[in-house]
Order: sequence, then structure tokens, then C-alpha cells
Amino acid sequence: MKINVLTLFPDMFGAIQESILGRAIENEHLELNIINIRDYTKDKHNRVDDTPFGGGAGMVMQVEPIKLAIDNSNLKGRCIYMSPRGKQLDKEIAMELSEEKEFTILCGHYEGIDQRVIDMYEMEEITIGDYVLTGGELPAMVLIDTVARFIEGVLSSEESALEESIYSGLLEYPQYTKPREIYGKAVPEVLCNGNHKLIKLWKLEKSLELTKENRPDLFESYMKNHGELGKEELKILNKFK
Repeated sequence: MKINVLTLFPDMFGAIQESILGRAIENEHLELNIINIRDYTKDKHNRVDDTPFGGGAGMVMQVEPIKLAIDNSNLKGRCIYMSPRGKQLDKEIAMELSEEKEFTILCGHYEGIDQRVIDMYEMEEITIGDYVLTGGELPAMVLIDTVARFIEGVLSSEESALEESIYSGLLEYPQYTKPREIYGKAVPEVLCNGNHKLIKLWKLEKSLELTKENRPDLFESYMKNHGELGKEELKILNKFK
């Protein structure tokens, strides 16, 4: 898969070319094409923004530099604008984008970009949450990382991405590793006894506890739509009703 990124700060994307994504790029499962919008401005001072019509605080990114960057870079596929007014990024959007051969992400800055750019290229607007950041670069990295996990070959197992607890509707249960006891703190006995049925039930109970405490919205949704559960799982579920 090829992901094009239009940005004013290309150096920021060095951070995501490490670890798992770096390996994916090296193994050619993923290609990142970072495009500096400033390379396409005709302003002698490399300006890409101006004051908004109608007044208001801040500056707005202009049409021409973005249009020239897109038109001269031979970009293909869908075009996404990272915007706090967009659709919330979730599993369905990430999986859908992971099936594309190529798509483009536009990172805005200042007070945003001229609406005419969005309209010209029929851009899809996506947000990573109900808050505002100083620019679209960090949200773009979150989108890339989330999508990349669903691309075949990026993770060590094809099932790894789908097995994440959040995609089951619950937050993840606590995790432990060796040593079994350290600084007076021990790993829960149930995880050490080798009884996989009890371990599975423990994980479900802990996930329910954490979800109820930290994400009551997810908890309520899960309780309504928990799907097919066995007798023992239903016993645990009924404890929370």
C-alpha cells in the first residue's frame, strides 16, 4: 500500500518510520510518500496561508499551494483531510482504508484550509477525537498506524490486529510478564496455573471491570450487544448487570 501525505512539516513523519512501521516500509508492505506543500508555493517567502474572509482569529491555508502539490504529484485514490469536524476514526474506517492500494492524507494547520480545496477533491474528513491539535500531522500518524496494522504482512500474525480487546468492544485486561513476583507485587495466581478456561474468564471479568470504570459508553454498548457467550461467560456478565 502507498500512503501519500501532504504536510508543511515533513520531518515530523520520521517518527513513524521506526519499529513495526519501519519494518513494514523496509519489507515493502507499506510505502510513505511525504510531500512538502511549501515546495509548491509561488510566494517568495514560502507563505502558504492568509487571513480568513469574514474575519476571525488565525490564518487559513491557501488553495493554490495545496492544489499544485496534489496535481503535480500524480496522486491516486481517496483523499482524506484530518479535521476535528470529520467522522470519528474507528475499526471500520481503518479496515476499509487498509484495502486501498493508495490514498492521500492532507494535514491542515493554523485555522484550517480553504474549503474550496476540500470541495475540489471531494475530500473525506476524519478526526481522531473531540479535541483540537496544532496541526494535522499527529492525527495523520495515528491514522497511518491504525490502518497499517490491518495490512497483510505488517504484523507478525494476520489475527493480531483483530484480536485487540478494543475491537471486541471492551478495554484490554491487565498484562503481566516475568518475574512472577517483584517489589512485593505478584502476578495473579490464575494466570500461572495453566488453566486456560479460568484464564479466559479472568480476562473477561477484568476487561468488564476496566471498561465499566473508564469507558461506560463502551460498557453499556457491550452489555446490549455481547453476542454469543458460553454459560460461564454469562455468569460473569450477569455480575455486572
